[in-house]
Amino acid sequence: MSIERSLYSKSLGASAIILTTINKALFTHMSSLLMLATIGLAGFLCQWLAQKVKLPAILFLLVTGLFLGPVIGILDPDLLFGELLFPYISLSVAVILFEGALTLRFDELKEIGKPVRNMVTYASIVNAVIITIATHYLIGLTWELSALFGAIMVVTGPTVIMPMLKTVKPNHRISDVLRWEGIVIDPIGALFAVLVFEWIAVQRASEHLSEVFIIFTQAIAVGALTGLVAGYAFGWLLRRHLIAESIQNFASLSFVCFVFAVSDSLAHESGLLAVTVMGVLLANMRGVHIHSILDFKEDLTVIFVSALFIILAARLDFSGFTQLGFGAVFVFLVMQFIARPIKVALSFIGSDFTFRERAMIAWIGPRGIVAAAVTAVFALKLSELGFEQADLLVPLAFSIIIGTVVFQSLTARPIAKLLDVAQPNTPGVVIIGSNVFSLTVAEALKKAGVETVICGKNWDNLRPARLAGLKTYYGNPSSDHASLNLNLAPYGIMLGLSNHHEYNISQVARFRDEFGSRQVFTLPATHDPDRNHKHLASEQTTGQILFGFEENFSKLRRAVNDGNTIRMTEITEEYSLEQWKKDNPASLKLFTINKNGDIQFKTAESPLKPTAGTTLFYFIKKEHNVAPN
Repeated sequence: MSIERSLYSKSLGASAIILTTINKALFTHMSSLLMLATIGLAGFLCQWLAQKVKLPAILFLLVTGLFLGPVIGILDPDLLFGELLFPYISLSVAVILFEGALTLRFDELKEIGKPVRNMVTYASIVNAVIITIATHYLIGLTWELSALFGAIMVVTGPTVIMPMLKTVKPNHRISDVLRWEGIVIDPIGALFAVLVFEWIAVQRASEHLSEVFIIFTQAIAVGALTGLVAGYAFGWLLRRHLIAESIQNFASLSFVCFVFAVSDSLAHESGLLAVTVMGVLLANMRGVHIHSILDFKEDLTVIFVSALFIILAARLDFSGFTQLGFGAVFVFLVMQFIARPIKVALSFIGSDFTFRERAMIAWIGPRGIVAAAVTAVFALKLSELGFEQADLLVPLAFSIIIGTVVFQSLTARPIAKLLDVAQPNTPGVVIIGSNVFSLTVAEALKKAGVETVICGKNWDNLRPARLAGLKTYYGNPSSDHASLNLNLAPYGIMLGLSNHHEYNISQVARFRDEFGSRQVFTLPATHDPDRNHKHLASEQTTGQILFGFEENFSKLRRAVNDGNTIRMTEITEEYSLEQWKKDNPASLKLFTINKNGDIQFKTAESPLKPTAGTTLFYFIKKEHNVAPN
């Protein structure tokens, strides 16, 4: 037996030597260029996978960074970037905070409702205090570091909230609150964390309280003044069209980086405050159009965040997690079951939200991109200032992020069903255009238990839908207002049913990225098959053609005006599709819903073939309006 063990040990040793040799041969001598390209490709694959499985990308980015860094050891950010590592991380966080600040409009704070205002103001401070106390006593960090961690952890963020809402599918009241909280708390929470960090940093620079206050005031004044001057100057250039649209994005990026560097040079650690103030000012300046800049910053943030998280995760040392021990678990439990519920309870005093809705809101509060990025920057800076425990901030933040995202992603949907606040599995339908035909389709979907929202640009045209008790959105679904006020979490299908074919097509691009190319549909432009085949050749722009080339808007509207309605029939083993065709020779199949709640619409390329157990929705029409199908 001892001989066998000896041979087994030798084989393990030989295997380890072989694996080490292969690792060195393949990865040790990877060039810096190849390593940078690997980070970029890995970041893209993580974002792509996250969209496919509808989970926050941060999970895949962290796992990838841990795998490339501590696990197999091919990525060493400190060696790869050298002295540029800290400037790169700082500038990335500056861009992330600036992009978040661009979404904070003061006039929208009035529209979000009292509960959300409470959640992002005084309730967040209470939340931060509870986390601070828990971190100090459970982890053993100093009060300064615990306060900083508590301030950072008030941030949730839309990048983790929105994917979770699409998976959980709570009712629209809950979705609206969580979505608005994530949008608004991003810049407010980051600014709060910056102020706490400024106070800690200046305390280390001076022992006298009066000097600490002076240095802190100087840092705040320099950051705020620099941000205001830079924001006003950049807004003035934009308002007078002195910067060509083709280079506005480049100008904004260069301005942000330069303002951050200048402010930090004038007053140590004031750069993040400067770019945040600059973004808030630009978002609220009259006559300044930042739509294209905001879109560019969102895309740029995805790139920066993807690379940043892989790099930060690769720098982690598993010994840091070991040093935290079960303390990190206990801090997570305090945040999940004490801090968050107290925050929600305080925020919803006197509101008409039910106990079940409040409980669901209290359950969901994942931490994400801003929390990890800001923690990493502050940890590096505090380490340079001599704080011995600063290195524990990053593994602690990552532990909380992984814990909240994984735990809530796995449990939120069952909890929503248990509390009876979950939407059905059937994806909701966004209907473009308010008219007699779209109203008829929406009412049929509503009877089937499918949530719908009718979008229209004419208030009077939406009146029949409102009177029918249907949910409506007044405005352009592609507008910036819609991106903030039209909650798309419950929906997964778009129907272009307006009387303007070009307008329907314009919405395809908006919803194709959101729902997928196979889930956006438009009516044909005319009854000319040749012309519609030309449109169908570019499905990227037209979407799928609904119901067939012959069924244009004019014919369908005329059919409704003639008194025809949508009916439904369940196809069973006893009542087959063939029997239905005999009983309904002059009818138009529209869509089916199966037992799982999946909806399938009839298109020019995909005729419906309902099977047993499927409910068929169809249009009974007069002979001169439609051919049997």
